[in-house]
Parts: sequence; C-alpha cells; structure tokens
Amino acid sequence: MTQKLSILFDLDGTLVDTAPDLMRAHNHVMQKFGYDTKGVEDIRNLVGKGASVLIGRSLWGSAKKEFSKIKNENEKKLMVKEFIDFYSKNIVNESRLIKGVIDFLKWAKLKKITMAVCTNKQEHLAIDLLKKIKIYDFFDHVSGGNTFDYCKPDPRHLTSTIEIIGGELNKTIMIGDSEVDEMSAQNAKLPFILVKDGYTEKSENEINHVALISDFVGFEKVIEKYL
Repeated sequence: MTQKLSILFDLDGTLVDTAPDLMRAHNHVMQKFGYDTKGVEDIRNLVGKGASVLIGRSLWGSAKKEFSKIKNENEKKLMVKEFIDFYSKNIVNESRLIKGVIDFLKWAKLKKITMAVCTNKQEHLAIDLLKKIKIYDFFDHVSGGNTFDYCKPDPRHLTSTIEIIGGELNKTIMIGDSEVDEMSAQNAKLPFILVKDGYTEKSENEINHVALISDFVGFEKVIEKYL
C-alpha cells in the first residue's frame, strides 16, 4: 500500500515539555563544576541542538571568562557525561506531554499516517522518554542526534528517517518548535509546521512555517488537507 502521509516530529518542546527536567540536569552540572544555574525559560532557549551545545551555549552566555579557561576537552566531555547520566535517571520527573498530543496521535494512527521522531536528543534518551511518557508505540522510528553521522539542521537527518519508515518526500510534513527544525525541513524541502512558544531564541515571525499551532488540540483539521 502506498503511504498516504508521513509526519516527522521534533521531541523537546514539540511533543513533550521537557524543560523542567532538562533544567534540573543542567543546573546539577553547573553547580558541580562551579558555574551559574539557570531558570526554566533560560533552558527553553538553549535546548534543541543536544546536550553539549546546551551546556556550551549556557557557559558562553553566562560565564564567558570561566568558559575561556576550559581548555581541557576532557573536562568538557565530563560535563556532558554528567549531564546525560543525571538526566537519564530523572527524565520524566516533571516533563509533560503537550496538550492534545495523545488524541492527535491516536487519530493519526487510525488514518494510517506513518509517524517518526527526529530529535537531536541522544537516541537512547529519546526512546526512554517516549516509553516512560507512554507514546513510544505510536512511532515507526526514532532518530536521535547520534543515530546517524549527522543531525538537524542537516536535511539527511530527516530524509534518512523518511527512507527508513518507507515514506516519500512529497508526502511528508515536519513539525517542530525551533529554527533548527525549520532549517532541517527547508533543507529537505518539506512543509514545516511550527509549535508556538518552543525551545528557541527566535520569535514565530522569524521562523518560516506553513502553519502555526499552540498545541495539538484540533490539529487534525490542519493535517486533513494533506491527506
């Protein structure tokens, strides 16, 4: 049977509000290594490119002098490892599904829509989060930031996932909450739907999109025109 439609979802800030748990992991690392901690809104602006970038951008923004002193790559790696170790043990303490996600995923399955996750979160963490928050079984594949030798905004992160799930480029939509997702979709020549108030420093007007949503309540109406 020819697939009628495929949807690729970002994870953090798109399907799940993970900022509180990411903040706790981030602040745990910062306290341990002697840097400033951050609030949830600060973390929302740093998430999207993976753990090492989150920590690096945080250091660069809040502690440039200290960051410049870290010449030892092993120390930086230790910080990332500490973040991932702590976060993996505390991955769904406060994380919550974006409103309407479950109902939309159920509807999409009934409509035979193929779905996958494309995230820069490490693959095993993404799968663990999806399982613990009980939506893993809705997806045909999960591509993390370390699944391939490339990740978003490289379009191959999306196109390789589409190939794995047996989809077609001209029948695929990308849904995300940041400029990283938009750039990925644009590079792969896919329509991009933006989730408002996501994990990004940019305003919605600065991110190109074919549709803008606050959550997934009633999202079926947006997708129906692509079927």
